[in-house]
Amino acid sequence: MPQLFLDQASSYAHEIDNLIWIIAAAVGFWFIVAEAVFFGFILKYRAKPGQRAAYIEGTERKYTRFISYPHMIIILFDVVLIAGSIRVWYLVKQQLPDADRTIRVIGQQWAWTFVHPGADGELDTDDDIRMVDELHVQVGDTYHFQLTSTDVLHSFSVPVFRLKQDAVPGRTITGWFQPTRTGEYDIQCAEICGIGHGIMAAKLFIESPEDHAAWIAAHNPTASLQ
Repeated sequence: MPQLFLDQASSYAHEIDNLIWIIAAAVGFWFIVAEAVFFGFILKYRAKPGQRAAYIEGTERKYTRFISYPHMIIILFDVVLIAGSIRVWYLVKQQLPDADRTIRVIGQQWAWTFVHPGADGELDTDDDIRMVDELHVQVGDTYHFQLTSTDVLHSFSVPVFRLKQDAVPGRTITGWFQPTRTGEYDIQCAEICGIGHGIMAAKLFIESPEDHAAWIAAHNPTASLQ
């Protein structure tokens, strides 16, 4: 059976999905109500033999209530949705939990470069691991990412994390994620960035602690110097 919904692989993915479902339910409900009223009026007030159409200005209260009451109800729904959106925005964009590790993400036409901390767990040391179009992380760890671009606007998109952040030349943008399940997933560029935009894809590998430690050991750039 085909999978209907994309995997959730970060600690805040379900929060974003829930918000989208709430918005879809609220909008869908009022769409159905509005269409039911609309077609109900069409049937009720359709042309009938021997009955002339009446001219209605629509200023009487019995008519204006069809605008004012739904308007007030929609405003109430908007307040609830805005409050939920602010809460999710704060969780994903404003809150920055302490990091177990920090990685660097560099966008360029048309590839992603990822700089991983080596065995010492620190970035910008001799054992950093630099990979093109491969991001390796450990499940359960909280990561900060330092995102930048060397040329034009890109957008670092990890669908299973529900993460999408523009990469802006000349700026370093810090964000975070916490992987919650192992597996191999897609990374995309979600900003049209030139003729090669469509091939600017990478792979995310979320590994168990044992597998991630083995990957770091196998790619230790200082091993050959010892």
